[in-house]
Amino acid sequence: MAENTFILKLSCLDQPGITAALATALASRGANIVEANQFCDRQTNQLFVRIAVAAPEAITQAALDLALKPAVDRFEMRMKVEDLARRPKIVIMVSRFDHALLHLLYQIKVGWLNAEVAAIVSNHEGARRTAEQEGIPFHHWPVTRENKREREEQLIELVKDTGAELVVLARYMQVLSNDLSNRLFGMVINIHHSFLPSFKGAKPYHQAHERGVKLIGATAHYVTADLDEGPIIEQETERVTHAMTGDDFVAAGRDIESRVLARAVKYHLEGRVMLNHHRTVVFTP
Repeated sequence: MAENTFILKLSCLDQPGITAALATALASRGANIVEANQFCDRQTNQLFVRIAVAAPEAITQAALDLALKPAVDRFEMRMKVEDLARRPKIVIMVSRFDHALLHLLYQIKVGWLNAEVAAIVSNHEGARRTAEQEGIPFHHWPVTRENKREREEQLIELVKDTGAELVVLARYMQVLSNDLSNRLFGMVINIHHSFLPSFKGAKPYHQAHERGVKLIGATAHYVTADLDEGPIIEQETERVTHAMTGDDFVAAGRDIESRVLARAVKYHLEGRVMLNHHRTVVFTP
């Protein structure tokens, strides 16, 4: 039997009866819960819920919204329902190093990431050939102090025109302005090495090698006005040894950055990430 699949994301103050009300409302439309996750932040008493449901083909997103409305109103929930049949559009931004970009494109190609790349944007020409090979529109937007605001307005228009739901900074080495970070809050994911606040600037992996660091890693997070301090989505570390060179550190770092960014994008697109003030709730598979 054909089915529609939906993701429900809800949050509200925790109180008795929420789970029962949601399950009853879904059952009334013949919807079956296939995955359920919930977390209560005991400091704020905020409940976060993610439910994946399979519903008969005749049940639309609007029908689910209507069925859930009494529970939503009763518990004063914030709710978002997403249809998993859709293919979310994303914009990828990159500078000179394209390892994270190539990994994202591969994971989309093999179906691990369910997304459509609406555009690739770069302040360098290097990614143009990759975009052309993949049939993806490419925008070469060099950034200077004088045209930074203009470029950011172009990005806003690109997001609107393409209907993109997410902007991915795949080693895009330009700092977004506070204004743009605020306007696209929760819609931009960045990746960086996890040495911060140590080893800033050029060649951080070589700096770490010189200091004899034993763990290297990467962090994927939402972009905010606080540089590299937005809500963290995913992280990974890997042991390194004295026998490795600085270039070995760089190679290991590129692998980690690519994996961590791809997982963060996947979690976001699958509705597994919920913002909890300056932190995230991430319901991993």
